Amino acid sequence: MIKLYKPLAIALISIVFIQCSNNKYDIAKGKVGKLTVKTTIQEVDNLFAKDSVVKILSEGAKGNNFFQDDDKYLVYEKGGKHLLTIIPKEQLDSTSTIKSIEIFDDRFKTKTGLNINSTFQEINANNKISKVESSFSSATLFIDELNATVAIDKEDLGLKEFSTQKVSIEQIPDLAKIKSLTIWFN
Repeated sequence: MIKLYKPLAIALISIVFIQCSNNKYDIAKGKVGKLTVKTTIQEVDNLFAKDSVVKILSEGAKGNNFFQDDDKYLVYEKGGKHLLTIIPKEQLDSTSTIKSIEIFDDRFKTKTGLNINSTFQEINANNKISKVESSFSSATLFIDELNATVAIDKEDLGLKEFSTQKVSIEQIPDLAKIKSLTIWFN
């Protein structure tokens, strides 16, 4: 009789560990918490039912502004802490899937520990940076294994903010902090 319960107990413990590892703050390629590449915009309200979702909608194709902003869905925890900003692939379309998610809460992190509070040293030691691009105000690191971009402020690099100077990995100080962390779902 005990031989019958042992496999059952092992199976139940395994299920519990699998459930615990499915953390609502995990980041992986194609996944941010409860959001995946298959999640539609209409599902966002249900997935964050205990939180607050603020919708900033563009004028879409009917607007007369040539430079249209993307729709934005800002997710705030009860109490006001900004968690995520979600951008859909298609504007003004509730059946659209997600284009990108910008992370604002340090509880969201990858298996290697990458989160919004990581330093360049931690990013570089635990992730493969495929390229660095420079803009007027930041250097953007591309991490292909996560389909993510990390922006670092040029001031942290010791460069003038509005310069077009190229930045290499070697120029980035170990203690440079993340300005923004975005996961792309394309």
